[in-house]
Amino acid sequence: MAHAPFVHLRVHSAYSLSEGALQIADIVKLCRTNAMPAIAVTDTANMFGALEFSSACRKGGVQPIVGTILNVVPEVGGEATVARSLETDRIVLLVQNEVGYRNLSKLSTLSYRNAVNGRLPHVALPNLGPWSEGLIALTGGPGGAVGRLLRDGRAPAAAEMLGVLARIFPKRLYVELQRHGMAEEAQIEEGLIELAYAQELPLVATNDVFFSDANMFQAHDALLCIADGTYVEEADRRRMTPEHRFKSADEMRQLFADLPEAVDNTVVIAQRCSYAAKELAPILPQFPLPDGRNEAEEMSTRARAGLEQRLAAHVYTSAMDEATRQTAATRYREKLAYELDVIAKMGFAGYFLIVADFI
Repeated sequence: MAHAPFVHLRVHSAYSLSEGALQIADIVKLCRTNAMPAIAVTDTANMFGALEFSSACRKGGVQPIVGTILNVVPEVGGEATVARSLETDRIVLLVQNEVGYRNLSKLSTLSYRNAVNGRLPHVALPNLGPWSEGLIALTGGPGGAVGRLLRDGRAPAAAEMLGVLARIFPKRLYVELQRHGMAEEAQIEEGLIELAYAQELPLVATNDVFFSDANMFQAHDALLCIADGTYVEEADRRRMTPEHRFKSADEMRQLFADLPEAVDNTVVIAQRCSYAAKELAPILPQFPLPDGRNEAEEMSTRARAGLEQRLAAHVYTSAMDEATRQTAATRYREKLAYELDVIAKMGFAGYFLIVADFI
């Protein structure tokens, strides 16, 4: 069977928490049903589903494109600042290779380290540069920095921002166009096309996919209300459209019939990406231990001390003599010894010590 001449590059799974309504397995099925050879999952501000997505695609005969949508803010006074979610710019990053996967992982980690004092996970624009290798970037459509500046009537600033991004992602930046029937998309589209041609950057057509078909629109709309603490009948709230669904290649080619190169470039991007997240054994940090004691011995020492404290607090009574106490404690000590042996044989002693340290 011939492959469809379009690849979705902006799909949200259920890992886009309280936002996406597609399970990973359903995304793979939709690809196969629509003869799409590849697909990108770009969950909002996280890579939680990267491994599950990669594994499911491999099993389903679909090429996975690992990605995410990062919140990006300018540096103000040396620090990235975020007031509200609607004030951040977004950028779509897609993994080309293992270097790109490691860099995107670093950027994602950095975004969560910046998420303090109630702020969103985010990175400052200059932080993209050191970790850009191996990543393809889409400008983010209406939610991106270029789109925002055009919407605000600041065309020169938009051109400058596009140039900055092009330098961060040399020959790996695409100007993203979207047509969901929303006013802000139509408002900036001509400006985006003009900037792309002026700076000799390629266009790419995306559909921001949150659910499978139009029948799921109302349920998804209710999901957004639950996430935002709003009501369906409210006029001033976050909304999407029935067009934020998994469209076929024919639908996308018809939608962008005037810009076929933007659709063709989705396949080009898929051909430039060749990485799937790999299953690896857990890599745990080394737990600091007293001299001469291994992790299993340290866990056993701490667990036995903890048991004796709990026996004294919850089992022993003032009426018990020493022999009675030893008899009462025997079954607890035997059970602990059994559990410790199982944990040590499975190699989880270090994990338990780390969790105990957190707690």
